[in-house]
Amino acid sequence: MKDGYIEKGYTPKNEDLEKIRQFTRKEFNEEDLFIFSLILCDNDIDRDYEKFSVKALNELAVLFIGKTGIFDHNMKASNQMARIFDTFVEKIDGKKTQDGEDYYALKAKAYMVKNDENKSLITDIDAGIKKEVSVSCSMGKNTCSICNIDRKSKGCKHINGRTYNGKKCFSILSDVVDAYEWSFVAVPAQKEAGVTKSYKLEKGEISMQDITKCLKGNENEVVISKDDADAICSYVEEIEEYAKLGKEYKKSLIKELVSLCSKSIPELDLSVFKNVASVMTTKELLTFKDAFEKQQAVKNMPSPQLSKTTKTQKANYNEFKI
Repeated sequence: MKDGYIEKGYTPKNEDLEKIRQFTRKEFNEEDLFIFSLILCDNDIDRDYEKFSVKALNELAVLFIGKTGIFDHNMKASNQMARIFDTFVEKIDGKKTQDGEDYYALKAKAYMVKNDENKSLITDIDAGIKKEVSVSCSMGKNTCSICNIDRKSKGCKHINGRTYNGKKCFSILSDVVDAYEWSFVAVPAQKEAGVTKSYKLEKGEISMQDITKCLKGNENEVVISKDDADAICSYVEEIEEYAKLGKEYKKSLIKELVSLCSKSIPELDLSVFKNVASVMTTKELLTFKDAFEKQQAVKNMPSPQLSKTTKTQKANYNEFKI
């Protein structure tokens, strides 16, 4: 769904107060708390052309119990204003999603303390001013609605929002990894105010191999998540650093190789050899360096004083002959 929203404030029942008490360190009376219900998300296609599966909604329902409500997904402790104490998935009879499925919504109940700090917020909620909310969570799978491929493991050529053979392409989010928080948002029309979703691999890390796998073979434009973009930027920065070190190493290798060549083949024009060496790969440079070093080692090897000569010269006694 594009945005969640607060439904209404209401008078809590005894079972609501019992559920709230598991999160408080002291008992609060009904008049001390402001209780309200809200819709967190649903299984309809949102403006990013993504939707939660019904199974994912049920998994999120468990994970969002006890999660705190903040502002604009700014995870500062001072931003904590409310807490969810109950959740449930509700089917809305007669309502369908854009892709024709029965409509389900993940609903929640939340509470906040009635005090001077929260007085203005409670008034804004009752007045319908502070109404929109969005959720932040991690999803393990992102399945293409056209080819049923998990885009996080293989990638595909289909682009969300485009139509293929009369079918609109979107992503089905499933395999919930974690639920982080839910937020009051000021400008729900902006992308940041919608349902915030991130995709984690099984090990909780973004694999560059998986990202490049998704990018390869795509003939058209490719849409990637912010996490993937950040990972690519970090990877490129790391590669650039290694490239700088590699260039410096290659320069020193060429210099050393030219020096060895001058000793092994002094009659060779060194400027010509240097030009040739500059276009060699590192592996080729190392091969030549190894060959020159072995040749120098053989040349510089000292001969033992008592070693036998290769040819034995016969003694000439002609001057002693009569």
